[in-house]
Amino acid sequence: MKNIVILISGGGSNMAAIVRASQQQNWAKQYNARVAAVVSNKADAKGLVFARDNGIATEVLDHKQFDSREAFDVELMQVIDRHAPDLVVLAGFMRILTPGFVAHYEGRLINIHPSLLPAFTGLHTHQRAIDAGCKFAGCTVHRVTAELDVGPILEQAVVPVLPGDTADLLAARVLVQEHAIYPRAVLNLIKG
Repeated sequence: MKNIVILISGGGSNMAAIVRASQQQNWAKQYNARVAAVVSNKADAKGLVFARDNGIATEVLDHKQFDSREAFDVELMQVIDRHAPDLVVLAGFMRILTPGFVAHYEGRLINIHPSLLPAFTGLHTHQRAIDAGCKFAGCTVHRVTAELDVGPILEQAVVPVLPGDTADLLAARVLVQEHAIYPRAVLNLIKG
């Protein structure tokens, strides 16, 4: 069985989209793949409830309990590796990962970013797109590298920036597309 481990920090809507797709498309039977675990750095992450309700193992590792980013990432790797991951999926995991962590999962680590990379890496992407006068925004699934938001692109979706858009309105439309492309990107990687 190919194991997918998903990392979240909050509501986990992208994680939920991947789990639903895996159930609806019967990834276990069709592709010998499953979401094996959901790991969060926050005990109150709402996505953990969804994962548990869907019979998925959950683990919490509070980053605030560690003296350094490196110490947290070393322990996080141990937590993840207990689930023998073939793919590690960042789904709203709000931590910048150390080069050692990224190297450990090289070729098996992906993320989704709410912009059409390479544009608008980092935070506040929707407001930055509006402020720049962009006609289009979107989202990107990419492989994770040591440099933030610059790994090879796997999937993208385009969303128009409408007159009068606020960052929140644009974010809501982009999120709909994230929920469409992230499960597809995960499945494509699982299928090889």
